[in-house]
Amino acid sequence: MWVYVGGTFDLFHYGHARFLEQCAERGKVIVAINTDDFCERYKRKPILSLGERIESVRACKWVDEVIVNVGDEDSGLTIDLVKDKTISAIAHGDDWTGPALINQLGISQEWLDKRNIEMLYIPYTAGISTSDIIRRISGNIHRDCDCSRGRGGDASDCGCASGAEQEAR
Repeated sequence: MWVYVGGTFDLFHYGHARFLEQCAERGKVIVAINTDDFCERYKRKPILSLGERIESVRACKWVDEVIVNVGDEDSGLTIDLVKDKTISAIAHGDDWTGPALINQLGISQEWLDKRNIEMLYIPYTAGISTSDIIRRISGNIHRDCDCSRGRGGDASDCGCASGAEQEAR
């Protein structure tokens, strides 16, 4: 049984590792890494490049194969291109489930049923996320400067180099 996982995996952290470990308990794991362009359209520009994210995920002992999500919003295209493996489940964190997720993946329940693929919802690891890591780094950048972010405000009036850099993102 192959478990398909699609994701960005920017700033790989222990939440990612725990998720992939639980996927591996259910079968071999194939991870489709989202392209930089898709990440930027979907949420934000990734910090690590596609190549760096591929190598980070490939190094995880619970991952059997890493591919690029060539379908972007259409995960079905990428899954259908994996012809030498029978995908029996698509795994996602249980922080987002049901029809809205299936629709966002560009597939349907009918598509899943036709291919005998189940949706597998893995418990989300609370307390860690890439967004949280970015917030931690951003907060530390401004801790010792005189900008409003360093005092708990936003960085819109920040004159320090790190504040201007943050606002440009």
